[in-house]
Amino acid sequence: MVPDTTTSARTGRQELLAALGEIERRVLWLSAATIDHANRVRPNPTGLKVGGHQASCASMVSIMTTLWFHELTAADRVSVKPHASPALHAVNHLLGELPAEALTTLRSFGGLQSYPSRTKDPDPVDYSTGSVGIGATAPIWGALARRYVEGRFPGAGTGRQYALLGDAELDEGACWEAVQDPMVAGLGEVVWIVDLNRQSLDRVVPALAAERLAGMFEAAGWQVLTLKYGEQLTELFSRPGGEALRTRLDTMGNPEYQRLLRCTPDQLRERLPGTGSTREPLEQLIATLDDEALHGAVRNLGGHDLGALLDAYAAIDDTRPTVILAYTVKGRGLHSEGHPQNHSSLLTADQLADLAARTGADPDDPWRPLPADGAAARLCAERAEELRRAPVERIEPPAVPTDFGRTPGGTGTTQQAFGRSLLDLSRSAPEAAARVVTVSPDVSSSTNLGGWLNKVGVWSPAERVNWFADDAETILHWRENPAGQHVELGIAETNLVGLLGELGATWSRWGQPLLPIGIMYDPFVNRALEPWQFGIYAGGQSLLVGTPSGVTLAPEGGAHQSVTTPSLGLEQPGCTTWEPAFAQDTEWCVLAALALLGRPDGGSAYLRLSTRPVDQSLAAVPADPAARERRRRQAVAGAYGLRRAPGAPDVTLAAMGAMVPEALAAADRLAALGVAADVVCVTSPGLLFRAAQARRGLDDAPTWVLDQAFPAGRAAPLVTLLDGHPHTLAFLGTVHNTPVTPLGVTRFGQSGALDDVYRHHGIDTESVVRAALDLTHRP
Repeated sequence: MVPDTTTSARTGRQELLAALGEIERRVLWLSAATIDHANRVRPNPTGLKVGGHQASCASMVSIMTTLWFHELTAADRVSVKPHASPALHAVNHLLGELPAEALTTLRSFGGLQSYPSRTKDPDPVDYSTGSVGIGATAPIWGALARRYVEGRFPGAGTGRQYALLGDAELDEGACWEAVQDPMVAGLGEVVWIVDLNRQSLDRVVPALAAERLAGMFEAAGWQVLTLKYGEQLTELFSRPGGEALRTRLDTMGNPEYQRLLRCTPDQLRERLPGTGSTREPLEQLIATLDDEALHGAVRNLGGHDLGALLDAYAAIDDTRPTVILAYTVKGRGLHSEGHPQNHSSLLTADQLADLAARTGADPDDPWRPLPADGAAARLCAERAEELRRAPVERIEPPAVPTDFGRTPGGTGTTQQAFGRSLLDLSRSAPEAAARVVTVSPDVSSSTNLGGWLNKVGVWSPAERVNWFADDAETILHWRENPAGQHVELGIAETNLVGLLGELGATWSRWGQPLLPIGIMYDPFVNRALEPWQFGIYAGGQSLLVGTPSGVTLAPEGGAHQSVTTPSLGLEQPGCTTWEPAFAQDTEWCVLAALALLGRPDGGSAYLRLSTRPVDQSLAAVPADPAARERRRRQAVAGAYGLRRAPGAPDVTLAAMGAMVPEALAAADRLAALGVAADVVCVTSPGLLFRAAQARRGLDDAPTWVLDQAFPAGRAAPLVTLLDGHPHTLAFLGTVHNTPVTPLGVTRFGQSGALDDVYRHHGIDTESVVRAALDLTHRP
């Protein structure tokens, strides 16, 4: 007798769905109980709100259950929306990746983080999330980074990159900047699953048009799969009056639908039919349903239908990105389901007990495991084995030289010096240069990357024809192929730093270190600051180059003149900032920054550069090898004495970046007036601040640079000078508790000649001389 394979397959699917249903209920319970424990069980002597998001977890439970316990492979990566963090920990607990006692530590010091964190949570977290929109786009850049690594240093393998995001996250412009970037359309491993629960933090979204969202994704080349209704509703649509039910639900506004979720069965029978032509057939259809069936039908959406979700995963087209618009109910299965203010609401003790009864849990033993002999426990064990990843074998990044051994001469800019440093690296240290990947948002030619691009080419998943290769007037040769080492994105700084963070995490994901460098106009660093710092928080290590910078961009006016960026070195954890004045300092700082990347004890860096031509002889780089190395170490550590006055100084001029020539000119003027001035070239305010804090026992940074740049025997009143906000260097007065006058930029910039602009902001030579005379009380 031939076996009935159809019946066998159907039985197998039913058994699978039954096991998934039991796991789904347990994930719902564990996520709710974890949040309840943090708020109601764990001692809270301060009385401050702990928080958590039971409703946001509940809307994702079905999606996450089907993904982890059926669909994912060990090669896949998932970004989980921030407020579903407890659900992720519940999943990891059922997979044996997190002990039960850890579930009691949510939002406690050293415990489970409020939102998923790659670097702080003890269980597997693929992407840190928290800032709305950033976690959604991260898998896009993760996919691109994996492709880049796999093409050059095989071992990263394949695998889908999933993002689980709430529909309200699609309000963030960062999402659409990423979706429409031309580089993204070919990333078929990217899958977004949108938790379409039609609620934001404060309200029911009044007019969320899924059709409009679908059209926007389709226009960008994405596959769109919509899961609106579940099996129960789909079956009702086939009955007499079913088309009227579909029409009524399809045309109903979001607030009205959400209100139905809060209705008793009697209220549903009155409200659901409406007042139009659908009323009579709907009343007849509803009359055939008992209260339980009617209650279940109203909330039977595709994002909670386990079978529909599995079918959607099977329909994914791996040749292009996919978005699954999964309709859900926020708080589904909880007493707060569908309520407009359920975002941060907590179940009462009685409601939690009711949830336990409905999910087969025990409120007195909340972490009790699934029955060991049951199908759900067996499925958990099987999936745990299938999802187990081999330990990452980390490769040490190649050594980066500290000095190329030449001394730049003539007149040049720090921006030009940066471009030359990359070319020199390719000649002096080809193994390290092979790990460099540069990224820019359509500003490569204007930030002096032309020579580097001509040498290494532009990265593309496949070779593209360069139609201008035979054009004699073409200076920038745009050769696109898989061997290229530059990635060019559209004009969207958030995309650039998103990719930069993922390129900077390849050492920890796949063991292959890259040396990623992002280049953008310095005024736009602030635009990219949040996603960039989130990338650092998530373990991404990169070098961000902001150039050109400051009011030194005089002719371009106030819109392109950055003021606040110099203080990033003081304020951004995990990042070292340098703002060199000379080409030689630039080379040394670039090499020091690259040496930080791709290692567990490493970090990110920010380099602020200028297009101001400077006479390089002013750097007075020592010719003696030992003295040169001493200068290099000081420059990399944060500051060095550029000029020392004979005898004891009356004043110290501490200047940074493009303003060092003004400080030197002021020292000459002061000397003519009988005022002895030391000139200190500051290269990193952040490193100096850490050194000053360490002297007070507030940091563990080295302090020797303060002794060499600001020796106690030469302590004098200070004038600090930079092309940025003066508070950046104002702390230097605390090194020896000396008076300080900080000069810098505190207003929006102006167009004009450099001398006029410097005079307008009080950072010209005259202003420095006046400030020094005031400090020394000279006539």
